Amino acid sequence: MLVLLPPSETKRSGGFAQPLDLAQMSYSSLTPQREAVVRSLVALSDDPLSATRVLKLGPKQIGEIEVNATLRESPTMPAADRYTGVLFDALDAVSLDGAARRWLSSHVRIQCAPFGLVGALEKIPSYRLGASASLPGLPSLKRVWADAVSAALHEASPRLLLDMRSEAYVALGPVPATVPSVYVRVVSDSGEGEVRALNHFNKHAKGALVRLLATSRPRVSTLPGLLRWASSEGVNMRVTNDTEVLLIV
Repeated sequence: MLVLLPPSETKRSGGFAQPLDLAQMSYSSLTPQREAVVRSLVALSDDPLSATRVLKLGPKQIGEIEVNATLRESPTMPAADRYTGVLFDALDAVSLDGAARRWLSSHVRIQCAPFGLVGALEKIPSYRLGASASLPGLPSLKRVWADAVSAALHEASPRLLLDMRSEAYVALGPVPATVPSVYVRVVSDSGEGEVRALNHFNKHAKGALVRLLATSRPRVSTLPGLLRWASSEGVNMRVTNDTEVLLIV
């Protein structure tokens, strides 16, 4: 099973590893896109006014321009440790033991705007770039990434893909029809058979689910197997159709 997560706008600063090396990242087929996006993002930092507009920065976020300017030289850390925010705080990857972190490394991918697909423990620098940004000299990020990421997912050929990305990041890499997948939608149950979508708790529930998967490490490769595991762990999951599963909290 492969789990796809979105990134987070908020990130830990600093790091302990070597600077970014695009040539050494997984999914080497994405290297040309990574080079193009990183080059444009770094160059944008030379024009603070344009960078502020393109990145939609507020007065207290101007420092993010310098973060992007030094992206190639900055220290890196595992992606799951780099991101903060509701989903990643619930996952709390830094507190997991070695076996759980190895599960994350093997089974979790995060899709981000500058690098495409990255492994959960793949080392990345801090940056500022959202899915909807329009970088100078490049088409939309959707046009940069969509076909390339879809092809990479096809090549990975997981037996089951659990898609927990937000809609903006789904658009940057649609799951190809060749890959068996389900989209996870978080809802609450009224107790009368009706469900409603959640916002804040949507992210928390996804992070908690991935943490539970990492700590229990089930041998799951089909949707029925996932549902059996969820039931055994007290997780309420319900299939709505062949491409969507509800996570009920």
